[in-house]
Amino acid sequence: MSEAIKSGDTIAVDYTGKFENGDVFDSSEGRQPLTFTVDTGMLIKGFDQAVIGMKKGESKTVTIPPEMGYGPRDEEAMVEIPRAQFPQDMALTEGLELQLQNPAGQPVPARIASINETNVTMDVNHFLAGKTLVFDITIAETGLEPPAGSCGTKSGGCDSGCCGSCKCN
Repeated sequence: MSEAIKSGDTIAVDYTGKFENGDVFDSSEGRQPLTFTVDTGMLIKGFDQAVIGMKKGESKTVTIPPEMGYGPRDEEAMVEIPRAQFPQDMALTEGLELQLQNPAGQPVPARIASINETNVTMDVNHFLAGKTLVFDITIAETGLEPPAGSCGTKSGGCDSGCCGSCKCN
């Protein structure tokens, strides 16, 4: 019989992520299971906590509130960009997703929230911020090696490409 999953274990899961109304926003169906090291900041806290104590082959459905997911929406997370900074031939429409860069040069996904004569207002909240999420999770494998170059390798450290999501001790 397999051991219960604990913090620091590397596992693979099959999952389907849904909104409370049942609409699917992500799934491993048709792809390889998601491999990650539990409780290292690779995934949202609520997902990490959901798999702790589970065993290989076990399935469950978990509801994750925003505070354990992508956080609440931050109405201050809007960026005004002069319309002149966009190419003239670019079709700007509300809801269009674009990549911005933060001051460190890292990509930041953003959506056009509004457009006026002089400015384009970009919303830089994660698209799942403020949402309660429902995940169907099945443990596919346990006792795996951490993914190469991941935070879970401990040798990579916080400068190993984890984009600041690592928990460095």
